[in-house]
Amino acid sequence: MEIKGKVWKYGNDVDTDVIIPARYLNTSDPKKLAEHCMEDIDDTFAANVEQGDIIVAEDNFGCGSSREHAPISIKAAGVSAVIANSFARIFFRNAINIGLPILECPEAVAGIDKGDEVEIDVDSGVIKNITKGTEFQAEPFPAFMQEIIDAGGLVNYVKAKAN
Repeated sequence: MEIKGKVWKYGNDVDTDVIIPARYLNTSDPKKLAEHCMEDIDDTFAANVEQGDIIVAEDNFGCGSSREHAPISIKAAGVSAVIANSFARIFFRNAINIGLPILECPEAVAGIDKGDEVEIDVDSGVIKNITKGTEFQAEPFPAFMQEIIDAGGLVNYVKAKAN
């Protein structure tokens, strides 16, 4: 799977409360969640994010509460992947469960700026910064996790296996 998009960049400890503020958790509608994605850290994000864009962040992305709404809002907003130095464990699991590719690659985080155009080969873990002409290597997902992501999430994966 190849992904290409413009980068939105954030710092350390982007928690689930700023990814999707608690005041919007009265819905599970992905479109409504997307309207408020990243609102408390970047009030321009939801209005300007484009299909395929990529979030790049530093350490501990997705920390805080275990709400599945956080990766759902990111994916529903059109973000195709998240690259970070590290992810909170529960966010990592929730992202894979909904089919949102996330890659840990500190070298890429250091070498990518907001607005850069980035291309990711999720299968191999290769991250290319098209803007700067640089390339980075993230650890690719194990085959079974890649199958879940390719299926669009765990529910779709299980449905496909059951048929």
